[in-house]
Amino acid sequence: MSVKSGKHKDDNHQEKTFRLSPVTKLVKAAVIASVASSVALTATAQEAETETNAEDNVEVIDVVGSRKTIQDQIAIKRESTTVLDGLSAEDIGDLPALSIGEALESITGASSHRENGGATEITIRGLGPFLSATHINGREATNGSGDRSVNFSQFPSELMKKVGIYKTQDASMIEGGVAGVITLETLKPLDFGKQRFQTEFKLNANPDEFNVDNSLHSKVGYRGTVSYVDQFEFSSGQELGLSIGIQRQDISQPEAEYRSSSPTGSSLWACLNDPTNSNEGFFRSSAGDCEDQVAGSNNQGYQNSIDLNTGRAQDAGTPYAWTGSSRSFRQNETSDERDALFIGLQFRPSDSWDINFDAQISDRVQSEARHDLLFLQKRVTPGVTGENLITNSVGGILHWEGEERFESAGEQFSREENYRGYGLNIEHFVSDVLSVSADFSYSQTKREELQISNRGRTSGRPFFTWDMGEYIPNLTVTDFDVTDISNFTDSLRTRLDRENVRDNEIMGARLDFEYLLGGDTFSSIQGGLRRSELSFVQFGGSNGNGSRNEYNLDESVTSAIDVLESCQIDFPETSFLSNVSDGDLITHVDSSGNVVSSGTGSSWATYDNVCFSQAVALSEGAEFGYPEVVYENSGTIDVTEKTTAAYLMASYDTEMFGKFIRGNFGVRVVDTEVTSIGFRQAVEITADENGIFQLTRSPDNIERVVGGGDYTKVLPSFNLVVDYTDDILLRAGIYRGMSRANPSDMGYSRDFIEDLGADPTTISDLLVGVNGSGNPDLQPLMSWNYDLAIEWYPNEDSIFAFGLYHKQFNGGFQQQTQLENFIVNGEAIALPITNSVTTDESSSLTGIEISVAYRWESGIGVKLGYNYADTDFEFEDSNYGSTFETDLDGVTTQLTEGIVPPGSVPGFSEHVFSGQVYYQIGDFDTALIYKYRSEYFQPYTSNGTRLRFVNDVGVWEARASYKINKNLRVKVEAINLFSEPRSDDFYVLGNTGQVSDYGPRLFAGISFKY
Repeated sequence: MSVKSGKHKDDNHQEKTFRLSPVTKLVKAAVIASVASSVALTATAQEAETETNAEDNVEVIDVVGSRKTIQDQIAIKRESTTVLDGLSAEDIGDLPALSIGEALESITGASSHRENGGATEITIRGLGPFLSATHINGREATNGSGDRSVNFSQFPSELMKKVGIYKTQDASMIEGGVAGVITLETLKPLDFGKQRFQTEFKLNANPDEFNVDNSLHSKVGYRGTVSYVDQFEFSSGQELGLSIGIQRQDISQPEAEYRSSSPTGSSLWACLNDPTNSNEGFFRSSAGDCEDQVAGSNNQGYQNSIDLNTGRAQDAGTPYAWTGSSRSFRQNETSDERDALFIGLQFRPSDSWDINFDAQISDRVQSEARHDLLFLQKRVTPGVTGENLITNSVGGILHWEGEERFESAGEQFSREENYRGYGLNIEHFVSDVLSVSADFSYSQTKREELQISNRGRTSGRPFFTWDMGEYIPNLTVTDFDVTDISNFTDSLRTRLDRENVRDNEIMGARLDFEYLLGGDTFSSIQGGLRRSELSFVQFGGSNGNGSRNEYNLDESVTSAIDVLESCQIDFPETSFLSNVSDGDLITHVDSSGNVVSSGTGSSWATYDNVCFSQAVALSEGAEFGYPEVVYENSGTIDVTEKTTAAYLMASYDTEMFGKFIRGNFGVRVVDTEVTSIGFRQAVEITADENGIFQLTRSPDNIERVVGGGDYTKVLPSFNLVVDYTDDILLRAGIYRGMSRANPSDMGYSRDFIEDLGADPTTISDLLVGVNGSGNPDLQPLMSWNYDLAIEWYPNEDSIFAFGLYHKQFNGGFQQQTQLENFIVNGEAIALPITNSVTTDESSSLTGIEISVAYRWESGIGVKLGYNYADTDFEFEDSNYGSTFETDLDGVTTQLTEGIVPPGSVPGFSEHVFSGQVYYQIGDFDTALIYKYRSEYFQPYTSNGTRLRFVNDVGVWEARASYKINKNLRVKVEAINLFSEPRSDDFYVLGNTGQVSDYGPRLFAGISFKY
C-alpha cells in the first residue's frame, strides 16, 4: 500500500412463494445414495465402531463424523442458558464445511450473502449483517468493508474449534447485536488434553475453470492445512499447551457475468416512455440520450420531486422504463490466495492460574482479469427505439432496438486484505468460590484495492436489437463483427485506481469476576468492566475514496490499431455464460438478415489489460503506475470510537413447582464517545475597510476539522430455561440490544455555505449553513428482543424445537436539518446542516424458527432448519423512493414521491431453510445439503441508500468421506452442485441488473491424523 501523509422476469416476479419441494428431492437422493452405499460396503461395515471395556463389559460407541457433529449441535443448544445454536469439532479441522460462512449457514435462521460463489456475510433471522456482531474468542473482530459485518471467507474453517450464533444475549456479552452475536472459537490446547498432529491436502477443481484460459491461475487449485496440538507437564507441576495451525489456499473462483449500469443515479435512469412526449424519453424527436431533453436539461429522466401545486411527483402518471448507461457481458480470469496462521498457548503455573494467548493471522489476495463487451443503451434512435420498446409491468426492458456504440473494455483488479488478531486472557482462581480474569486484545484489518480500467469503442453506431431471455439478454447485430478488434479503435483510454484503502483497528481490555454463591436459588454473581477503542481510517485522494491516474491515447505517438493488435489475446473462455443464456449471446446478421458466422457466438475481441494500459500511458509519456492515496484529503474518513462498559449479572439454578429452572438476569451499561477527523481547503474570513466580511479558500492548504458525538445506553437482559420433563425443555429470553452505526458513515466532511447575495457585516450574516457528509453523532439502533421456545430431545440424535421471537426496534435513517457548533475566527457559531440521522421510528419483526433432527437405525439421518420472519420496516431508496426532510423546527417535508416500493431491512429474507440428509455407516460418511433463502434487499452504494434486490436462491452442497484406517481419511466436498446463479435486480424486483454464474466448486483430498 502506498500512502502519502500530509431469467426474464414475468409480471408476477414480486409475488414469489416459498416452496419446500427441493427437500423431497433431497430425501429421495439420499435414500438412493444410502442403498447404493449399503450394497457396496462389506457386512462388517454395517455397525458403528465399538470398543468393549474388559472390566465391566460396557459397550462404548465411538460416534464420529456427521452424526457426532449433529449430536454436538443438539447438546450445545440444550445446555445453553441463552438461545444458542452452534457447531463444534472433536478435533481441530473437523468442522464439516469448506468455510466458516458455509458452516454458519447450516444453523437454523442463518443465511449468507454470496460473492464469488461462496458464503461471505451472514444474516441472522432476516436481519442484515450490519445488525449482527462477530466475536473471535469473545473479542470484537475488525473487517475491511467499512461496516461492522465480517467477511467469513477470510478465516479457514479447518482452524476453528467452534462456531455459534447467540440469538439472545446475557449481560456478560460484548454489546453490539440486535440480530445476534456470531462467535468463533479456536482451540485451547490444555483443555483439549490430547497430542494431535493433523495434515490435510485438498485439490480444488471447478468445472467452469476448465473452460477458461486463466492467466492468473492454473486449472487446478489446492488447499493445504497442517496443525499440531501438544501438552507439556513440568516437574514443578506446571503445564504448557501449544496449538498451531497453518493453511495455504490457492484456488480460482470462476465467474461469468451479465451486468447493467449500477443504480447510482448517474448511470441508471427511469427514462420517460410516453409516445406523446417528443422532447425527452424514448419518443424524443432527435437522436440522443433518453434522460436528456431535446432542448433543455440534461440528466433529467422521470422527475419524482414534489410539485408544490399538486403535492405529487412532477411526472406522476407518466410511464417510464429503466435504462442504464450500458449493459455488458463480463468474462473473468480469477485467483484467490490465502495464507492463515493460528496459534494458541495455554499455561497453568498452578491450579489457581490459567493463562491463554491466541493469535490469528490471515493474508488474502483476490485477483481478477476482467474482459467486458459493453453495448451502450440509453441513446434513442427516433422512430425505432420507442416504437419497438417492450417492457414488463415494472419498467424492466424486455426488447430494445436502435443504433449505439459498443466497447471492448477490460479491468485488472486485485484486493489485498490482511487480518491480525491477538489476545491474552489471564484467569486467577482466588478461592474455591471466587475467580477473576483479565483479557487484552488487538484486532486489525487492512484492505487495499488496485484496478486498471481500459476502454476501446466503436467510432460509429451499429444497429442492433436485444431480447431478454430466461436470465440474460441475447443480441442481434447488423453488419458488425464483435470479434474484429479493428472495430474498437475509437477513444482508447486507461485509468489506474488505488481505492478503498482502509485500516480498521480495535484494542480492548476487560476485567471480570465470578463469585459462586452455592445457594439453593442463586448460583453465581458475575460482573466486569470493559474498555475498547476502535479506529477506522479510509484514505482519500484525487477521486473520491481513492486516487486515479487517467490517460487517453495520443495517436500522434501510437495508433489505436497498433495498441490493440499488439495486446490482443484470444477470448479466454469457451461456453461463456452457457448456463444462463438462451443460445449464442451475439448473432451477427447482414443487412438482408442473413446470419454471418464471424461475430456470431459468445465471444468478442479481447486484449491483455496490463499491456493495453501500459501502451496508452506511454503514449502520453507517463510512467505506468498506481497513484498514491493521501491522508490529509477531503475524502479521508478518520473515526475513533471509545467505549466503556460495565455489567452485573446473577445466575440461578433451582427447583420450583417441581421443575428445575436455570438462567440469568443482569444489566450492561455502555458509554460511547466518537471523534471524527476530516479535512477541507483552508478557509479565512476577513473584513474589508467597510466592515464587509468575506470568505476565501486556499486550495493549496488543507486544514483539519474535528466533530464527534456520544451516547450512553442501558442494556438489561433475562434468560430462563425450564426442564419441564426429562426430555422437554421450555426457554424464554428478553434483552435490549444495540447495533452501532458503521464507522464509514461517521466521517466528518464539512464546508461552509456563504451568503453571496448580501454584504454581511458579521460572521453570522456571512455563514448561512454547512455542506457535508458523514455524521459522527449517529446514534445506535436499539431494540427490545423477546424469545419463547419449546424443545423436545427424544435422544442424543434427535431434536424437535419450535421458537417464536419478536423484535421491536427503532431504526432507519432520514435526512434531517440540525444545528452544529463551530468556532470561526474565535467566535462560536451554530450553523444548520442537512444530514442523515438515526430516526426514532419504531419497527417490528416477528418470526418463527423450527429445528428438526432425527436418525434412523439404517444410518440415515436428517437435520432441518426453517425460519420465517415478517417485518414492517421500510427502507426508501434515496433516488427513486419517497424521501423526507425535517427542518430545525421539527417540520417534516416530503421531497420526492417514490416510484419504487421501499426495501425492507438490509439482508432481510422472509424464508430461510437449510436441510441435510446424512448417511453414516461404519467408516463411510456422506451428506447432501440444501440451503434456500428468499429474495432480500442488499444496499448497492457505499452509503447504503440505493435499492438492490438479490433474488431467491437454493444451493445444493455435498460431502463424503471414508476412513481408511485410524490415521487416514479421504474426503470429497462440493458446493453449488447444480450451478445456481445469483441474480440481482436494481431499484425494483423485475428490473434485471446483474446475473453471476459461478458453477460448482469441487474439493477432494486426504487427511492424516496422528
